Amino acid sequence: MRRPVHFEIHAEDPKRAANFYSQLFGWEITRWDGPVDYWLVSTGTEPPGIEGAILRRMGENPDPQVPTPVIAYVCTVDVENVDEMIDKAKKLGGVEALGKIEVPGVGWQVYYKDTESNIFGMMQAMTQPQAT
Repeated sequence: MRRPVHFEIHAEDPKRAANFYSQLFGWEITRWDGPVDYWLVSTGTEPPGIEGAILRRMGENPDPQVPTPVIAYVCTVDVENVDEMIDKAKKLGGVEALGKIEVPGVGWQVYYKDTESNIFGMMQAMTQPQAT
């Protein structure tokens, strides 16, 4: 079975996007020491996930205030408290793309736009009842 091994976030301002994601999720983001404006993203090792990058967008940035259809892969990040992360995303300049919904038996999902108008998801897993 094939698994995703890398993600890329396209940004009008890669440094601004790096600041947004490092503050929101605590990701370690460093500029690559190469000829391209490319920022390496480490999402951590516990639990293991995939690593990624931020790079300069090749085209116009869509209006962040206008609803945008999702026409690309969307990465969803596991969070402990989706409501706290919604507040944090808003404070960092994020804009709601699709409000919080309950995924029955799974958890709560929300979609936001980052400072570059990219859509990302945040998911709070539903706590499982304790067996008696």
